Amino acid sequence: MNKEKPTILEREEIILTESQHKMIASGWGQEVVDNTVTEKIFYSSDELKLRGYIAYPKDNSKKHPCIIWNRGGIGNKGAIDSFTARGIFGQLASWGYVVFATQYRGNDGGEGQDEFGGDDVNDVLNLIPLADEIKSADTTKWGIEGWSRGGMMTYLALTRTNLFKCAIVTGGIANLRCNSEESIFMRRLYEVTLGKHKEKEFYEKCESRSIIKFPEKLSKTTPILIIHGTEDERVLPHDSIDLSYRLLELKIPFRLVMLEGGDHFLKKHRKEVDEMRRKWFEQYLAPPNPPKRGGH
Repeated sequence: MNKEKPTILEREEIILTESQHKMIASGWGQEVVDNTVTEKIFYSSDELKLRGYIAYPKDNSKKHPCIIWNRGGIGNKGAIDSFTARGIFGQLASWGYVVFATQYRGNDGGEGQDEFGGDDVNDVLNLIPLADEIKSADTTKWGIEGWSRGGMMTYLALTRTNLFKCAIVTGGIANLRCNSEESIFMRRLYEVTLGKHKEKEFYEKCESRSIIKFPEKLSKTTPILIIHGTEDERVLPHDSIDLSYRLLELKIPFRLVMLEGGDHFLKKHRKEVDEMRRKWFEQYLAPPNPPKRGGH
């Protein structure tokens, strides 16, 4: 993390149209529209000006635990737009959390270059000090979550700190397998991102981003909920299965859930996944007003 404390440089509440609000309510719940605020921000990270989001409950009379949410994708492909942010982060805020998310360096108008698990891991950790600027944030309680590439970022963040009381990884990259053709789609993405011109350097970068190569560096005190679809063709299911064997050996607390027939986006399992996520965060972070059972 950089020497100067990261700060929020600019913040602007996301305002949607009435029809968009209806879509948010339909997709993520009316309580998201009624009870939460989502803002698009610029913040500082390693002296770079980066884009990100914060979301929080409108009720600021209580302190709410904090969650970092890590997006998937590479570059601007996978960047979270304002509408989606209002839904995803608003839902977490409706569960009783203050949410922080980064677009990673070089994306959505941010400075620098996306490094796909290099120094941009700092962009995740540099969200933590921003909580000091949010009145309702309980800075003693932190969770972290990542999907796909964001799962890789979550694993890498967990090698750098014991701060997080729990983590969730869905369809997360645990092994880049840059020397195989198991996933041609992903291999091509790695080559474009990490650079294929220097073979040795390319493989070294792959190894340094593959938590399966150094799981012993993970926080021993952060329970991880790992969710993966059995028919995921983008991030192979045995990324999570193989890692689970290592976590068992290392006695790192985790729960592995393989969802039968689930693709990379787990669209058919969304309600089930949301319920697991909500319960996991509630178990370890204990928000002041957890949502009633049976809600969306």
